[in-house]
Order: sequence, then C-alpha cells, then structure tokens
Amino acid sequence: MSARAPRTYDRSVRVLVLQHIACEPPGVFEDVLLGRDAELYRVELDEAEPLPDWRPFDAIVAMGGPMSVNDHADLPWLADEKRAIGEAVRAGKPYWGVCLGVQLLAASLGARVYPGTQPEVGLLPVDLTDEGRADPVFGPVQRDLLTLQWHGDTFDLPAGAMRLASSPAYANQAFRFERAYGVQFHLEVSAEMAREWAEVPEYVASLERTLGAGGAPAFLAEIEENADAMRSEGRALFERWLDRVALAV
Repeated sequence: MSARAPRTYDRSVRVLVLQHIACEPPGVFEDVLLGRDAELYRVELDEAEPLPDWRPFDAIVAMGGPMSVNDHADLPWLADEKRAIGEAVRAGKPYWGVCLGVQLLAASLGARVYPGTQPEVGLLPVDLTDEGRADPVFGPVQRDLLTLQWHGDTFDLPAGAMRLASSPAYANQAFRFERAYGVQFHLEVSAEMAREWAEVPEYVASLERTLGAGGAPAFLAEIEENADAMRSEGRALFERWLDRVALAV
C-alpha cells in the first residue's frame, strides 16, 4: 500500500511555537509544518519575548526546556504562559506539548507538577494504554515505542484527560485533553540537536548527576545513532495529530 499523501488546506496554517531554550526547537515537527507551508510564529520565552494573543493561531506547539513549570519566582513569565495555555486549550485550540510542554499543559489544566522519585533519562520504551491504542493519533504506534527521556519532574493526570502512554518509571507519559496532546518524551531530536545539547553546561551537568561522570558522551552518541528512527516515528505521530485532530474539519 502506498503512503497517504499529506493533506492540503485551502489556506496557510498559522502555528504559535513556544520555545524555552534555543537548542530545543520543534525539530522534525517543524519539518512537517514547513512541508505543509505553515506559517510559524516562534516565541523565545526564556529570552523575554512577549507572548502574543493565542486566538489568531490555528494551533500551538510548546517545546521543552531546562526549567520547571514551578519556577515562578525566577521566571515570572511562566504564570502568563500557563494561563494562556489553559485558556486556549479549554477554548478548543489544538495544542501539541513536548516534555516541559506537556507539564505546562498539565499545570494549566489544574494538575500538580512535581519532582519524580528519580530522573528518567535514556532511550527507553513507552507502552500504549488501551485508550492510546484506540486513539486516532497514537493507535498506529508500535507497541514498545522507543523514546528519548530526559526529565526529573512528572505530573498528575488532569481531570477530564485521557492517559495514552506509560513507562515503568512514570505512569503519565502522554495524554489527551480534547484537542490538546502532550508527550513527556522526545521524538523530534536530530543528531545535530543532540550535539548542540552537548554544548549546554546545564544539560551536561544534569546528565552527569544522573548517569555519572563520563555518562553524557555515551548517551548523546546513543541519541545520534537512533535519531533517524525516532524522528520517523515522531513525524508520523505529529502528522496524524495535524490531520486527524488539529486541522480536521
């Protein structure tokens, strides 16, 4: 069977991209959007760029970052971001959140975000729940999906949300709330992005605390080795979200 051609739309799709550090862009998700001739409005919130009104956009994509959603004292813009995400999602705006982005989604819907019992770091599989296997976006995913995990915080499932994937370490790996989806893991990362992460002292120090001295190079090399396969899964997942949920008529 031939692959289904990407869906076309009668106008350009406008997407608000929320970034929290320059080296964590949307990666393969951005490739998909640009391949559909989408207009991307990128906001670097960690660089004090102002958060625009979400209403003129067709969808929101929120990426990862080194901060916690609870760092209000040092990063007061987090409160405004969570408030905007909550308003947008409850109004039915399509949302795709990754790592910090899923934690922002959970917090914006009133759920608790907090440090886990231990960091989850590595190339690790997640399992779909029964709801995930029935979901239009996650349903076609292979049973043991290999993902890049790199987080210390976790979250409770918001009221009204549907859990889509879990891991042995953390039950909440992906969830859906109406037209909003969030994933705790990364599937968007290219080999080049992994090399950029190796240049961020905060990231390397975090890896060394978890994996031990010298653990960072081996982990980053593993990311590079598996990046293409993970990005292929990420592309397919994101395309289904676009076509079946975010921009479905």
